[in-house]
Amino acid sequence: MKWDDIDWQRRQIIVRGNPDTGTKNSETRRVPILPDMENLLTRMKEKLGTVGKEPILQVGNCNEALARACKEIGIPKLTHHDMRHLFATRCIEAGVDIPTVSRWLGHKDGGALAMKTYGHLRNEHSQAMAQKVKF
Repeated sequence: MKWDDIDWQRRQIIVRGNPDTGTKNSETRRVPILPDMENLLTRMKEKLGTVGKEPILQVGNCNEALARACKEIGIPKLTHHDMRHLFATRCIEAGVDIPTVSRWLGHKDGGALAMKTYGHLRNEHSQAMAQKVKF
């Protein structure tokens, strides 16, 4: 992802569809910038000054940093795919519906795969929400 892949006005990240450097299915999609991500990107942009076509972070550097952090705190190595699962899980647990999370992840099946993978979370969330209902 490059700095010019951020649409600050619409508060979206453009995920480019390129089989070599972008998405697996070669399609471009737009994902909303979550508030915490907006804060991080804003701080990074302010620190760097001018930004344009350069990458925000090099993937290799991210992988190395993640591996180093895992080793330092004594947990098994995590991958970017683990972070993708964490993102989806946190979104669903926060109440984002599965079809929306599925679109953000780039799935084209209307949420069937996400429901299969994360469907167990929905019942737990449903039970927690049911506890809030009072008559």
